[in-house]
Amino acid sequence: MSALLHQDGVEPGLQVAFDEPMIVGESPLWHSLEHCLYWVDIDGFAIHRLHPESGAHKKWTAPSEPTALGLCEDGTLVVALRDGFARFNSASGLFTPLAVAPYDTATARFNDGRVDAAGRFWVGTMYEPKDARKAAMYVLERGAVRCAWEGGMTTSNGLAFSADGRYMYHADTPSHRIDRYRFDVASGELGAAEAFQRFDADKSAPGYGGRPDGAAVDSEGAYWVAMFEGSRLLRFDASGALLREVKLPLRCPTMMAFGGADLRTLYITSAGARRPLEERTRYPLSGCLLALRVEVPGRLETAYLP
Repeated sequence: MSALLHQDGVEPGLQVAFDEPMIVGESPLWHSLEHCLYWVDIDGFAIHRLHPESGAHKKWTAPSEPTALGLCEDGTLVVALRDGFARFNSASGLFTPLAVAPYDTATARFNDGRVDAAGRFWVGTMYEPKDARKAAMYVLERGAVRCAWEGGMTTSNGLAFSADGRYMYHADTPSHRIDRYRFDVASGELGAAEAFQRFDADKSAPGYGGRPDGAAVDSEGAYWVAMFEGSRLLRFDASGALLREVKLPLRCPTMMAFGGADLRTLYITSAGARRPLEERTRYPLSGCLLALRVEVPGRLETAYLP
């Protein structure tokens, strides 16, 4: 990693972890057995792996757009693709289908996802016409897919579970809102949604701060969220109070993950390679992978149970 040059208004200590711009970098995932970071480039149809200590990087082409990653007990990955779920073996480079997509792939694709404490893989969808709230939340549980809810959102995002396992956080990006649900780990059942954060949706406003995208929860139970088009990350405590703002040298952060041996390196993916030229000129690191050392460590991700 290389240190960033000093930029006014940007968080001190930010580094460039990988400087090849992604089209839509997403779903960073720390693999503690391999000491590597995985992430996807959705529109680039690619899965990436970086070994931060050596700088070794590898890339694989996916059969359709990969959108979310989870760990499996044997060290392989579970991947949400446009056309369904698959297991990915980085040693062989093979994708083994697990379940077909339960929606019309002409108008929707999987988007953000995470494995819960009981080993279920939760993945929401994006309704691509964006003219109606027709996205849905699905759960892959031991090879079977069920719908947790459908409608009421357009782009499912911000999925994370509280440190005590009692809540699920979830964002609908176009609505500029984050909700949380009571969550029963044993049954996988959700309670009613309650408001967690609401953001100004007026993009023409001088102080517009972006839309909630991907998220993560640290070991203190604080919820981190990437603010797409807002050039920042936000950290909230469980009551919703703002604890920290991290200003970034790019406009469209997408998600973050905690990694490194001590889980104190925050890796940040972003979108950029197909963003408007004016934006890429102003923010030349758009689409790159950034890293920031933080005081509070993250938590190891739970493995999906087949």
